[in-house]
Amino acid sequence: MGVNWAAVAGGNNCKMEMAMDEVREKKQEIRSEISSFFKSLDSDVLAANTHIIENRLFEFANFLESKIVMLYVNAENEVATDNIIKRAYEYSKIVVLPAFDAAKATMKLMKVDNPDKDLIAGSRGFLEPNPAKCKPVPVDCIDIAIVPGVAMDEKGGRVGSGDGYYDRIIPDLPMTTRKVGLVFEGQLIPQVPMESHDKHVDIIITEKRVIYKI
Repeated sequence: MGVNWAAVAGGNNCKMEMAMDEVREKKQEIRSEISSFFKSLDSDVLAANTHIIENRLFEFANFLESKIVMLYVNAENEVATDNIIKRAYEYSKIVVLPAFDAAKATMKLMKVDNPDKDLIAGSRGFLEPNPAKCKPVPVDCIDIAIVPGVAMDEKGGRVGSGDGYYDRIIPDLPMTTRKVGLVFEGQLIPQVPMESHDKHVDIIITEKRVIYKI
């Protein structure tokens, strides 16, 4: 009697789907836990630790040597970047921010000359570049990419918002482009449950240390 390979394949597909569902459920649990962590933080502690991470970034050699810098406007439960963006201009950086297309689940990188005038409310409810004022920047021009995360592990695994924007753009960045995640120590977890499409960052900066992917 021959092997019913179609049935075997179907069974394997079901197992894969179940495994992916488990990973997604775990990620949602992690997002809930990190949300509770942020709510538990005293505002003074949050501000102080944010400032420490900011200073670590501006002391980081790869950042100082870079010219074209991809930053992000933070969402909920992410390290705040408003002051990082302002300081980047003081260091003569070309600041690039993502504009999101929710319908296509994609993001376009755009040069922002004046964040006070060039940003508008986007589809995600956060400020992003105004296409009428900002010019697109090819992804292969980025020297260093500062990537947000809700949670990360020491191997560079990251849990994002769940939309997958950064997982899609990270592979398009040049190999020489450093991908740097900013998180508080309280956002570090032992191991991020990864799906096949999930991408790592190279380096993580917290208020206590700089972690190189191991």
